Amino acid sequence: MMSILLSGLVVFITHTLEAVTGFGCAVLAMPFVTALLGIRMGVMVITVLAWILALYFAVVKFREIDWKQYFIITGFMLLGLPIGMYLFRSIDSSNLKMILATFILVVSTHQLYKLGRNIETKPPIRTKTRAVLPYYLMLTLGGIVHGIFSSGGPLVVLYASRQLQDKGKFRATLCLLWVTLNTIIIATYLFEGSFTAPIAKTTALLVPFVIAGIFAGEKIHDKVNERTFSLIVFGMLFLTAIFMLIF
Repeated sequence: MMSILLSGLVVFITHTLEAVTGFGCAVLAMPFVTALLGIRMGVMVITVLAWILALYFAVVKFREIDWKQYFIITGFMLLGLPIGMYLFRSIDSSNLKMILATFILVVSTHQLYKLGRNIETKPPIRTKTRAVLPYYLMLTLGGIVHGIFSSGGPLVVLYASRQLQDKGKFRATLCLLWVTLNTIIIATYLFEGSFTAPIAKTTALLVPFVIAGIFAGEKIHDKVNERTFSLIVFGMLFLTAIFMLIF
């Protein structure tokens, strides 16, 4: 029971943060929850809980979804996802994880510096220019990373923070993305028969902590302005990179 309560505390904190921003709960919660529940159970439980939170916001904030950006992000991530799932089974991914974390750390630090100095945010990139091509590559890499680590969010956020500068659209669109990707992953669990009754019971026990996180995150999201929201987003990216380097 103590492991459930401690996992619940982690779930509440991390899902509150995702309720504010639209990303981050899985990669932040995973090291702690897997240590408490075991890797197999922890990964499945967090995947389902993240899906529940994302589904809530995708439904409730349906009108805020930027469909054009959703299809762009999802399309390019789905190109990379099967590659990542293959690499997960065939390579030593530790070096790749270190490179990715270092890249995210540098970018998030740079963005936090710009926000701290009040340097004006660049406007969204026009999708019909060559300037957007590196960002599309980043999304494809995000799909590969999601297939390997189930945490492609940081690379997606680097694109989405530029193209979705309204905090409501940012959160709603990313949540629909996580619903899409995690539905595929959960369907795989069910098809393989790996989502057992004990895992389902543990997931159910932690759902109230997700609900509490949703309500807490909603209150914070409504009160922060766009600049503070950007600080939270890139601050979470910074923390994500640190977690990836440590764990």
